Amino acid sequence: MQGHVDGSFEGVREVLEQSIEAGENLGATVSVMIEGDTVVDLAGGFQDKAKTLPFTTDTLACVFSSGKAVCAALVMVAVSEGKLSYDQTVASLWPEFGQAGKQDITVAQVLSHQAGLAAFVEEQDPKIWLDWDATCAAIAAMEPLWEPGTASGYGPQTYGYIAGEILRRVNEGQSVGQQLRKLTRDVICGMTLSEATRAAPLVKPKQAPDLGELNEIKKAAFLKPWSAPSGVSRQEWAAAEIPASNMHANARGLAEFMQLFAFGTGLGLTASDEAREEAWKERIHGPDKVLPFTLSWAAGVMRETGEIFGAPPTAIGHYGFGGSCVMADPARGLSFAFVPNKQSPHLVADPRAVALIRAVYQAVS
Repeated sequence: MQGHVDGSFEGVREVLEQSIEAGENLGATVSVMIEGDTVVDLAGGFQDKAKTLPFTTDTLACVFSSGKAVCAALVMVAVSEGKLSYDQTVASLWPEFGQAGKQDITVAQVLSHQAGLAAFVEEQDPKIWLDWDATCAAIAAMEPLWEPGTASGYGPQTYGYIAGEILRRVNEGQSVGQQLRKLTRDVICGMTLSEATRAAPLVKPKQAPDLGELNEIKKAAFLKPWSAPSGVSRQEWAAAEIPASNMHANARGLAEFMQLFAFGTGLGLTASDEAREEAWKERIHGPDKVLPFTLSWAAGVMRETGEIFGAPPTAIGHYGFGGSCVMADPARGLSFAFVPNKQSPHLVADPRAVALIRAVYQAVS
């Protein structure tokens, strides 16, 4: 084990240590911040199956959809700065988006997966995801897969391009990756070769996630040859900017980002109380068309429903494929992040993250 833990949070260290000893984790980082102070910044285990390279607090791993919360935090800051609002239409910022019946879709609707743009149902070149302009053009041209605003349907890949293009247009043409480079070295979207030396390889889960009863939208989102990039090298994939699914981070960097939701400041950025309240309020609640769960969506993050994080109902956050997790509790000014390199098949409520979060709340209760 490496890093530090404030005295009352020793239970978090114990939970992480036990999960590594039991083989549930290979290597992982865990971080907790409360009102700007870091109370946990831990690493344990190994980067490799041979257990020769220690997993340190500086080690990065791909966090997949936990990066969606980073995008949501950047949008919240832009709202706070008056660059956009959650209720304005996406087409007012990105005119091409207004095609094919999408002219009235709002920023809040795309962030809460209500826009009907979860996936490409028509065949695409799987390499399209490495071409930002081509992917955005394809999203702008597509028709919604259901009436916008009537249901949520999780967009594993498309979310990042829509949120990222909104951010690019209100931030002087800067991509998500460029914006991150100005803020931190611990959350990266689009890795250089030198940055890749900090990244631990992933150990894939032994079984696929349970998607529930399949429908055409789920198949397009997860199971088609073009549902994710393929036919490219890992280096090409890691170097591309795919904000919804290929950010690399450690827990420290993600916990700092989640402080923007929890406390209103982090990484030199500020989010107003008004923007934060708009960001975490419920936008839609019900059975998701893609994920096999009933979910409460805020603007880019999931709200606690009693079965998501193992936290109080004031919590919000996101999971990433394989088990990474970010969470913020605005009522306590608390943020949490967990970044493992051994993946599990859980889409939400990974037992490793839940156990750590429960240890955190035992310390603050």
